[in-house]
Amino acid sequence: MRTKSPTAVGTATQQITDREAGDLVSDLYQAHGLGLIRVAKVLVGDQASAEDVVQDAFFSLYRVLPRLSEREQVLPYLRTCVVNGSRSVLRGRRRALLRAVQHEPPASSAESAAILSEDRRAVLAAVARLPRRTREVLVLRYYLDLADQEIATLLRLSRERCGPPHPAAWPPLQRNWGKKHEQG
Repeated sequence: MRTKSPTAVGTATQQITDREAGDLVSDLYQAHGLGLIRVAKVLVGDQASAEDVVQDAFFSLYRVLPRLSEREQVLPYLRTCVVNGSRSVLRGRRRALLRAVQHEPPASSAESAAILSEDRRAVLAAVARLPRRTREVLVLRYYLDLADQEIATLLRLSRERCGPPHPAAWPPLQRNWGKKHEQG
């Protein structure tokens, strides 16, 4: 029996079969996978890592699906997994930089660099220089169009720290934007 919607999980009294769980995860990936990959790419900076983070999030969802009792928990669970997975990737990169052997940071391919416009690259670079929490709030608010309460719940922040626009983000973003244009 196939579920009716990609976010339907059932109630706590219903047990979801492996086949239903597989179908649900597949439907969710079709409906939300690309958007989650885009969010992860903004957070981690490269396509391959973003795809890995999202794949891990969907695998984790498949494992915990029988324990999720509310239909509304599925998509927020995936988003939380993507944000936390992105943080883990960035922590791993930071640890790698602190080791004696220096590794090259992930770089965009020549093809993707040629496609992106200079202004878009400048904005992404300015956003990348923001503090982690500020960057996460901006991405979730302006890229996924999440409400303040959803962002606050997802990042475990007070609602005031997630209000539109995030007050701490604009001055550093403007300074970072200005630095890019002065260098260019």
